[in-house]
Amino acid sequence: MTVAPTEIAAPPRRKVNILFGLTLIGLLAFLWILLGFVTASFWTPLNISNLLRQGAMTAILALGQTFVIITAGIDLSVGAIVGFTSVILAWLLQAGVPVWASILITLMIGVAIGAFHGFGIVKMGLPPFIITLATLTSLRGIGLLITNGSTINIINEPFTNFARADFLGVPSLFWMVILVAVPSYVFLHLSRWGRYLFAVGSNREAARLSGVRVNGIIYLAYILSATFAAFVGVLLASRIAIGNATQADGWELQAIASSVIGGTSLFGAVGSVHGPLIGAFILATINNGANLLNVNSFWQRIITGLLIIVIVYFDQLRRRRNP
Repeated sequence: MTVAPTEIAAPPRRKVNILFGLTLIGLLAFLWILLGFVTASFWTPLNISNLLRQGAMTAILALGQTFVIITAGIDLSVGAIVGFTSVILAWLLQAGVPVWASILITLMIGVAIGAFHGFGIVKMGLPPFIITLATLTSLRGIGLLITNGSTINIINEPFTNFARADFLGVPSLFWMVILVAVPSYVFLHLSRWGRYLFAVGSNREAARLSGVRVNGIIYLAYILSATFAAFVGVLLASRIAIGNATQADGWELQAIASSVIGGTSLFGAVGSVHGPLIGAFILATINNGANLLNVNSFWQRIITGLLIIVIVYFDQLRRRRNP
């Protein structure tokens, strides 16, 4: 007799605990205090606003990536989706399509890309690494074909002013993080669909035998990831006022790093909403501080890589202690 899908819950031992979340917040606070002492301009309103804007888009990407990683998958295409959708949005606006319609079409393209990834994994049997890597390279090429290797300027002041604006003294881009994070928290931690994500990542066959539509959950995870990336493409287009297929190069690695630093396990079934968001701002703080201290940008990549190695290593130790 199978268990009804609604009875499935994520194993408590595999959830990111509150202590780890508090540790991340403590690390972020420590970095902010340290940089406030060693630099003269870190705590200036302009720099804090820039920091929040820098981290906001990576945070949204990381959150979408987390849904996929929880299912023991990976999405390498999110950076390319950001660049490609910025081109699509700019092209639509240049063609005279209203802003609201352009944004809606752009987001629907993100849904279509995510569905394509799900199709490749579920129906074609391709590894997530391969199908998303293929999309990464293809979308870059398609975007360059559309723009002929150039950029598309966006001449729409209300749209381009949005990313530069503040609301209640907080950058609009940061409010977009909250806009995405709240329903994501409800979805992942308070709904049965979130429990299904954890179940699929923990043991796909057991989830299937328990009545979970595993293929549908995989589709859902990749659609969410690609749609979040398309949303970031809209925000990036607003911030830089152009559509450029080469933008957001390497952002997929930043998203994965933020998610992993935030406690998401690359082996699946472990993750949260708050972790990747804090992880993204930890990375943004490191990059911001390095720029203020005139540290070579190559060191930023080295630090990020070392953080990933350390966190994945301890995740492996935890899995060995709690098989």
